[in-house]
Amino acid sequence: MDSTMQNWPLTITAILRHACGANGDRTVTTATGHGGYRTSTYREIGEQAARLAHALRGFGITGDERVGTFMWNNAEHLAAYLALPAMGAVLHTLNIRLSPEQIAYIANEAQDRVIVADASLVPQLAPVLPLLEAVHTVIVSGDGDLSALSGVTVVRYDDVLAAQPAQFDWPDIDENSAAAMCYTSGTTGNPKGVVYCHRSSYLHSLSTCTANALDVGAGDVVLPIVPMFHANAWGLPYAALMAGADLVMPDRFLDGVSLIELIESQRPTVAGAVPTIWNDVMHCLEKAPGHDISSLRLVACGGSAVPVSLMRTFQERYDVYIQQAWGMTETSPLATVAKPLPGVSEERHWAMRATAGRAMCGVEVRIVDDTGTPMPADGKAVGELEVRGPWITGSYYRGRDAEKFDTGWLRTGDVGCIDEDGYVTLTDRAKDVIKSGGEWISSVELENLLIAHPAVLEAAVVGVPDERWQERPLAVVVLHENATASPAELREFLADKVVRWWLPERWTFIDQVPRTSVGKYDKKTIRARHADGAYEVITI
Repeated sequence: MDSTMQNWPLTITAILRHACGANGDRTVTTATGHGGYRTSTYREIGEQAARLAHALRGFGITGDERVGTFMWNNAEHLAAYLALPAMGAVLHTLNIRLSPEQIAYIANEAQDRVIVADASLVPQLAPVLPLLEAVHTVIVSGDGDLSALSGVTVVRYDDVLAAQPAQFDWPDIDENSAAAMCYTSGTTGNPKGVVYCHRSSYLHSLSTCTANALDVGAGDVVLPIVPMFHANAWGLPYAALMAGADLVMPDRFLDGVSLIELIESQRPTVAGAVPTIWNDVMHCLEKAPGHDISSLRLVACGGSAVPVSLMRTFQERYDVYIQQAWGMTETSPLATVAKPLPGVSEERHWAMRATAGRAMCGVEVRIVDDTGTPMPADGKAVGELEVRGPWITGSYYRGRDAEKFDTGWLRTGDVGCIDEDGYVTLTDRAKDVIKSGGEWISSVELENLLIAHPAVLEAAVVGVPDERWQERPLAVVVLHENATASPAELREFLADKVVRWWLPERWTFIDQVPRTSVGKYDKKTIRARHADGAYEVITI
């Protein structure tokens, strides 16, 4: 029996029409620095998107060609988020924090034809341009000297758009066609491309707005701090547009002081960023008390494990609720959200919030052993996490690493367990798990416990070679300014929290933990520096 429902495509175009029509008066506010802001309505962003689409047609973007963006989180980037997929092209957000060689690799594999860039990023883009094979035009938004850009056509965003009509005849789009591309951060080998379709982005946005996820609604003001080049800012821009929420964009002003000023001034209610951002905000608040950031009713936090101590501090001191979520570039990215069940004890409440969360409706999760055999969700069995669902990628662009998908599930490379209520606890990345004497040690758990020590600002734990046990943990610690703590003191702090054989014997104190382009601890670099003798290691 056939249904009687209309076969209406789920597309970015539908989000654009809804946002700029029914919610046309909602606003997008972009930080300009030194307490300044500029504001546009959704309707004006829609007109800007139409002008950009006309301009790109003139530069030869007539089909599903890829257009790169090299931009901060701002109104112009949002216009590109709408224009490119809706006109039938493919939005390719380029990670500005990668090396020129990595950016060139990504842009060349994707065959980007045009790049839309912020003027403030011209010095970073200039050394990349000579390495690009297919880019023929760069459109630059904002003021600044463009003389460093050579070998391609370079035009000003405002000049080009001013000559174009404010309406565009958006074509009918197949919901399964490509809408956007993101690349993994490339911590192991070259970055790999993930291609989102219109349908997957629409469903991901819809699910993000639900109460069991981030509960984004028309009464919210959404602050995407996570970069728009990092898994499409976790889907927050599209979710806000779909819900009719106002948007606040931080542009390049991502330090703790600037973010606190923005939150106090613009009063966002929902925000999203990695733990290191909130750690920075917390320390700025401690140094200069008296600020009010309580407009934030919900902070989505992920990218790496969120310490319970950080969540407790924000809730108890600043009345801000941090909710952990988990995902990857490959999962669009939200896949699980750590929203605790109602009516549980306080201890169970915090235990649930400390996990990676439960799968969002539409996503299925399981753990498997080394042979790929599913393991029980009993909170005890530990294995590799696998996921599947309508916004989970089924392959990498050009078929890279096809073995990660050969069972119909995505092998995530994350190791952990799933309890009877469906909460996923991740103990490590498969490549980072410490195997000592045949037993696993969770570097993530050790890191979270160490960060709870009042003298510790940051802590990373990696496995290093050991003659007797094959591998043992090395604790890499950053202390607060003017704070002191010895390895013996920190080891004693851990002693009643983990089994004895987990306790690190090797300790080193550094000024800053190296990070990847998306803000995660760069454990590959830490291990390499240790192997090269760059760290002074204290053994106790």
